[in-house]
Amino acid sequence: MPNKTPDIIASFAKGLRVIEAFDAAHPRLSVAEAAARTGLDRATARRCLLTLVAGGYATHDGKYFTLMPRVLRLGMSALATLPLAQLVQPWLDQLSERVGQSASVAIRDDTEIVYLARAAQRRVMSIGLMPGSRLPAHCTSLGRVLLAALPEAEARALIERSDLAPRTPLSLTDPEAIMARVSAARADGYAIIDQEVELGLRSIAVPLINARGQTLAALNLGMAATQERAETLAETYLPEMRRVQAGLKRVLA
Repeated sequence: MPNKTPDIIASFAKGLRVIEAFDAAHPRLSVAEAAARTGLDRATARRCLLTLVAGGYATHDGKYFTLMPRVLRLGMSALATLPLAQLVQPWLDQLSERVGQSASVAIRDDTEIVYLARAAQRRVMSIGLMPGSRLPAHCTSLGRVLLAALPEAEARALIERSDLAPRTPLSLTDPEAIMARVSAARADGYAIIDQEVELGLRSIAVPLINARGQTLAALNLGMAATQERAETLAETYLPEMRRVQAGLKRVLA
């Protein structure tokens, strides 16, 4: 919560917390659920939710509140103007066309990844991914290469405070096992996920590094598990991904 200064509008900050309480796992929230997820009292959560409804950003069925598409205006414009998103989109489009798989670029926001740009060949996941979509960092290929760019102690601390509830029967839930995969990604320069986010989905990711050696984002390809065995992903896709990685390294600030 921001410090109480004359320049900070506390009610606005609370409203943003309520918006952030909605996610793929919680698309509908009651007043009580919103209060619990934000740490606000129920009266404040209710006022924030009703304000969203009044502004056309949410709908209310008498018990549950659901965000409306209009709320995307709050973030989509900002994402679209990010220089990184603008730089990587044509590279993603070309890569996706060459290999016939969906390509994405994401950055890390605390324990989650946020998609910045995407070129989709086909829908592989049950949820639609787009710029602004979020997933846990610890169980995604994008997230693991981004965690691998951190000092080991920092990566471990992020994993230990992540929600490690399994998303599939193949999800890793032991922090040490996840750290081992992060360490492997650091050593190998790429990460592969085999149906840990969703059954039927495999992906491979590499870091996007600038000329100073800083990891700014991560690039991945996602494909149906019926198309490729996990053991062959690196051999099949890394050469093309490395080409994009090298090309972007020359232009990333």
